[in-house]
Amino acid sequence: MCGEKMKAERTIERRLDIQIKMRDDLEPVFSNFANINHKDDVFTFTFCHMFPIPARKPIAKGTAKAVATMTPQHAKRFLNALSDNIRKYEQRFGEIKLAEEKKTKEGLYV
Repeated sequence: MCGEKMKAERTIERRLDIQIKMRDDLEPVFSNFANINHKDDVFTFTFCHMFPIPARKPIAKGTAKAVATMTPQHAKRFLNALSDNIRKYEQRFGEIKLAEEKKTKEGLYV
């Protein structure tokens, strides 16, 4: 590299140690449905457990299990962290397939 100066790229990695106190009575919840609402200053995630819909009853029923509220900035950080974790999961275990993304014979999603 005659006469050319190479720029050294520095990556600064910050690691934050976090201690989280868990209540003794705190239990994980199962959620197969989430409702997301937002206003100008807050996002609200309502996590629910929806029950199977019998063919003769077209009304879906479920129970709200947890509600999480966060600022738009934290919601975006959550999105980035979730996207990163899904990418890592799929690298390790394969693509997550969604029933609502089945391809038709024409190659279109339905």
